[in-house]
Amino acid sequence: MEPLAFLVAFTLLLVLVVAISAFRIIKEYERAVIFRLGRLIKGGTKGPGWFFILPFGIDQMVKVDLRVVTLDIPRQDCITNDNVTIGVNAVAYFRVVNPLHAVVQVNDYINATFQIAQTSLRSVIGQVELDELLAHRERVNEDLQRIIDEQTEPWGVKVSIVEIKDVELPPQMQRAMARQAEAEREKRAKIIHAEGELQAAEKLQQAATLIAREPSALQLRYLQTLTEIAVEKNSTIVFPLPIDMMAPFVEAIKRMQPPSDDAGAPEG
Repeated sequence: MEPLAFLVAFTLLLVLVVAISAFRIIKEYERAVIFRLGRLIKGGTKGPGWFFILPFGIDQMVKVDLRVVTLDIPRQDCITNDNVTIGVNAVAYFRVVNPLHAVVQVNDYINATFQIAQTSLRSVIGQVELDELLAHRERVNEDLQRIIDEQTEPWGVKVSIVEIKDVELPPQMQRAMARQAEAEREKRAKIIHAEGELQAAEKLQQAATLIAREPSALQLRYLQTLTEIAVEKNSTIVFPLPIDMMAPFVEAIKRMQPPSDDAGAPEG
């Protein structure tokens, strides 16, 4: 009985070890690609949850993470279409949508996507001018996302977002752009000043036309000016008078003056 009990115990232990080795658990964000004797099994993938595979190396399992991967693209020295050398870095977000292709079609889908992103970044930057890159970065991001996604689609990888993080300009280009921006601001300031002068001249012309039609308006303007001067508490007040108002007084003074001797003396 002892040898038989030992054999039964050994058999049960062996079955337990085999069951444990064949038992697998896959998380919700993972998928398992199963190869049986080197070939994909029917269905190809398993998970999430628990399942069994054939032990002793008959079935081989490769886990694939389906979560979004953040890929940092380091600084790349690029030459724009207008021959300006700049440094550009970016970030890409992608995820695996087909675990079978991500395992079978490419050796390392993360590294392959990284290499494609680097070369595509330099290629796209070389097709745009510097001003377009700075002013329409969203368009460049969309072109990058479309190009990289087309290259990685056969690998079961979906690139959702590509964003240019920083554009480093050479020092001489920064100085040139600063001078250009300053010149633009000066131009706008001069245009605004000229438009203000034009509007002021038009208003003055309208005011002069109105005063010419209504002489009393000029007198009211004089009184308003006097009031404004008095508010400022000045010690001296200069009150302008029109020449037309002083003309009668000047004529009366001339009539009151006696004729000069030279005018009444007889000619010799």
